[in-house]
Amino acid sequence: MKLAYPATILISALVAGEALANDDLNWPEFRGPRGNGVSTSTGLPTTWSETNHVVWKTEIKGRAWSSPVIWGSQIWLSSATPDGRELYALCVDRETGKFLIDKKLFDVAKPQFAHEFNSHASPTPAIQEGRVFITFGATGTACLDTKTGEVLWERRDIECNHFRGAGSSPILDGGRIYLNFDGSDHQFVMAFDQKTGKTVWRTERSIDFKDLGPDGKPQSEGDFRKAFATCRIATFDGVTQLLSQGAGAMYAYNPVNGEELWRVEERTSQAAGTCPAIGGGLVFVPTGWSRGQVLAIRPGKKGEVVDANAADQAGSQLHIAWKTKKSVPKKPSLTFYEDLLFAIDDNGVATCWEGATGVVVWNERIGGNYSAAPLLADGHLYFFSEEGKATVVAASRDFAKLGENLLQNGFMASPAVSGKALFLRTKSHLYRIEN
Repeated sequence: MKLAYPATILISALVAGEALANDDLNWPEFRGPRGNGVSTSTGLPTTWSETNHVVWKTEIKGRAWSSPVIWGSQIWLSSATPDGRELYALCVDRETGKFLIDKKLFDVAKPQFAHEFNSHASPTPAIQEGRVFITFGATGTACLDTKTGEVLWERRDIECNHFRGAGSSPILDGGRIYLNFDGSDHQFVMAFDQKTGKTVWRTERSIDFKDLGPDGKPQSEGDFRKAFATCRIATFDGVTQLLSQGAGAMYAYNPVNGEELWRVEERTSQAAGTCPAIGGGLVFVPTGWSRGQVLAIRPGKKGEVVDANAADQAGSQLHIAWKTKKSVPKKPSLTFYEDLLFAIDDNGVATCWEGATGVVVWNERIGGNYSAAPLLADGHLYFFSEEGKATVVAASRDFAKLGENLLQNGFMASPAVSGKALFLRTKSHLYRIEN
């Protein structure tokens, strides 16, 4: 099904030049061009409904939680049949919502198990000029020509039991693709060559899983080894680092050769599923399920390892600046803006902390259940619930609700922005929302 409003499309086409000049036109990977969920676009809508500010609405086949990525006039998504036996790459026209490419990438005779809360196509693609990179975890990764949909290379030789389904998304930098593989059997990070798909490096997670986890359960069990997090590239003290969260630890690697630089261990948590937030010289991460915390990490020197729960971290540049166990998200990523850190936890409690100190600025119940990462644009925070509610609040020290909107079928995927439009994937459709 596709609903379109031609007058709105015409207006949006007329102002496309302005959007190109002033806004983020491309949304190339999970959480956008900077990997932080922050858009420089202005004039985005704060109110909408099924009949208000919908430029078009396109039904997306299959069952998949991957987020849309955008380059120029194209929007790319992945999808899968509910049983995971057929995996697809989909391309939609940004202006009309019509399908440009619908390509089956892989047939899977024996799909890995995916928890009912997950899907067989949850990792978000990554895109650049001329190429889109689509992954389903160890099941398969492919690079496609964005003009023709031709598969330029693929990898189906990686062994990893995702245990509950894949969730880590690829990121692009320096001619390489970075991707986490944290399964019940193997836990490692890989860098692929963007042009060929060949392995540049592979680094095994260094944490020792033999220690006991929470409640006396051995960490050899799959639930204490798996994770779903997405990497980020950042520079601290002139050193470029690949930040990568696995089960029980947050790591920094040399993105060129995969050498581990430092590690923060947090063994009481597992199954981390977010993308790190960065600001004020700190790295902010929720540590995952079980006894999760939000950690504010001061990055360290090469070779440093600390325990997040140790009382004494003296003598190490690497240390925990602050931490909290209250209102900790398990799936939605954190958002840093100016000097504030924002979050929505899985149960609908939104929090604003001072980034430097962890002091709570405000804590408010929004309501609903949440998996999607928030969006921040034009001083507004957008929270998207699994029930389809989108709440807009002021991204400031003073809590103010600016809008509450509802679309059918709910959100598992995170939003994308291009120009002055929101591109929102629900469990069944892709929407273009624009004033």
